[in-house]
Parts: sequence; C-alpha cells; structure tokens
Amino acid sequence: MTQATDAELKAFIDNWQESSEKNKAIFLSYKEQLEGNKDVRLEFIPRPGITYSLRAAHTAQKKRKLFAMIDVIEDSPRWLSVCFYGDMITDPAERGDAVPGGLLGEDALCFDLEAWDEKLVNYVAARLDEACQRAVQEG
Repeated sequence: MTQATDAELKAFIDNWQESSEKNKAIFLSYKEQLEGNKDVRLEFIPRPGITYSLRAAHTAQKKRKLFAMIDVIEDSPRWLSVCFYGDMITDPAERGDAVPGGLLGEDALCFDLEAWDEKLVNYVAARLDEACQRAVQEG
C-alpha cells in the first residue's frame, strides 16, 4: 500500500466503532491474515457512504488484478461482503452466493458476513488462503 492509502485505511479503522455484530473484528482478522503473507499487496478503496474495499493481490499474479475483495458495506450496522473470482475457490459447504459479473466484470462467489459466526468466519478465512494459493498457481 502507498503511505496515503495506508493512512486512509488506518483512519477508517480508527473511526469505525465496533458493534455487537463484531464485523470490525472480522475485517481486522482478514486484514491481518492477508498481511501475514509478504507477497500479498493490499489496496484500500474508500467510497464513503457506499463501501470501503480492501483488495488483495499476489505479486505473482499477471492475469488478474486481485484474488479477493473484502467490502465493508456502509449500513447500520456495517457488514462485510467477501468476494472471489468464481473459478479461484471451492465452496464445499455451499455457503457463498454466485454473482454473475460481480468481481471486476467476472463471475464471482461472495460471502456475506452480517455478524460474527465462528464457522463462517473460519470458512471464509480458508477461502482467502485458497484464493491466494490459486493466484500463485495461475500467475
């Protein structure tokens, strides 16, 4: 991230008041998970009043701009939509929603997290790892 983008993300997180749904905690856990891989680049795209997007790309990627997008949906309370290219992950428990053209014009698989659900949070975390590995393989 650039210093300006990093500052925007920090300000966004600092100003986000956690709610009983714990969506800020989910967002932070996914952010930390992605930051744990030195070859993952994060980009923060704020659209105040609509969404705040954290986009993850692997340095090995050449064909696509990202492998995952974590959107914070501006609502009361805020909730998360975590999207992947449909062909980059599996969904063995069928927890995701297919969204035609939903990720930069390509078919996507998205997971909506409206409140802390340990199983779903962990399930989506596993999808983040899977998508990152697939990004390396596809180049």
